[in-house]
Amino acid sequence: MKITLSRMMMCLLCLFTAAIVFGAQGGKKPAITISWSRCLSQRGEFYAGDEAIRIAENVLLYQRSTGGWAKGIDMARVLSDGDKALLRSSKNRQDSILDNGATHTQIRYLAKVYDATRRERFKKGLLMGVDYLFEAQYDNGGWPQRYPNPSGYSRYITFNDGAMIGAMSVLRDIAEKKPGYMFVDEGRRRKAKKAVQKGIECILKCQIVVNSRRTAWCQQHDEKTFEPRPARTYEKISICGGESIGIVRFLMSIDNPAEEIVEAIHSAVAWLDHVKLTGIRQINKPDKSERGYDKVIIKDTTAPPIWARFYQIGTNRPLFCGRDGKIKYSLAEIEHERRTGYSWYGRGPAGLLAKDYPAWQKKWAPNKNVLEN
Repeated sequence: MKITLSRMMMCLLCLFTAAIVFGAQGGKKPAITISWSRCLSQRGEFYAGDEAIRIAENVLLYQRSTGGWAKGIDMARVLSDGDKALLRSSKNRQDSILDNGATHTQIRYLAKVYDATRRERFKKGLLMGVDYLFEAQYDNGGWPQRYPNPSGYSRYITFNDGAMIGAMSVLRDIAEKKPGYMFVDEGRRRKAKKAVQKGIECILKCQIVVNSRRTAWCQQHDEKTFEPRPARTYEKISICGGESIGIVRFLMSIDNPAEEIVEAIHSAVAWLDHVKLTGIRQINKPDKSERGYDKVIIKDTTAPPIWARFYQIGTNRPLFCGRDGKIKYSLAEIEHERRTGYSWYGRGPAGLLAKDYPAWQKKWAPNKNVLEN
């Protein structure tokens, strides 16, 4: 029987693939490969497996001598020997940060792998990360975006991208002996409880007051005066609809909240409800730009409410700004690159107002509902 060349090539390809999948792994099923963005959302059994351990080893290599991690790194990728050598030589870099999920995500991941494997090096790494959070916290309870040696806007108390709330959330899980953190020693547990309490006090001091009424929060606040502060040229002093959601949800998760916490939640929810925008919709309009579209605001009476990212303090007017640093009051007024390259509107507060707040209010403040006023 004749065997055609194409059929022979197909057979060789199948054998080659089988060798990679089964032969290289001793006949075992191939490991499940995940992206770093999904590292905390796997089933429990994953964290005891070879792939989870490989990624955890990566996380330890990326950890700086400060105990923290840099941001914007795919820690799940396969590292070469050269990559590993370079990382070992970079341990003393001063780029540890809380921005974009950095550091608190790595702590949580190592905790999951340690809880599943009991390998002491993972415990040591995550505890170094916890100690980094203690060291980075200001005496007034806030956290800068970057530590050590924060400068410029990175020195401000930072709520942007969940920096401070991310740190507080993992420390609270430790303080409250949540599953996965039962192994943390009592000394660190006590420090975590104190750090969270100081963080809550800082949050309350940062809440922006306008005409004797509490509103919400800016993305950054002064590390000494608690006043709202700007960041990049297009991120002005303002009240921020997006970052305030995470803060409110954190406050809502506190059991038996003190009266000042209850008032802070009511005030922020009332403000978010007041500044919602109706009758408009943001669409992506195809164009011939490099990005391929433009962001355009159109009138639409059927559109659900949306919120601006930034609101002017005192007037509640939505703010927009290009790289020239000049404040505008319409998205159409800033350059195409910033218009399409940044999230100026969002629907994040919708779920907070529709579900989270009513459930919290019913449980902790049954005699007051600011959404009914």
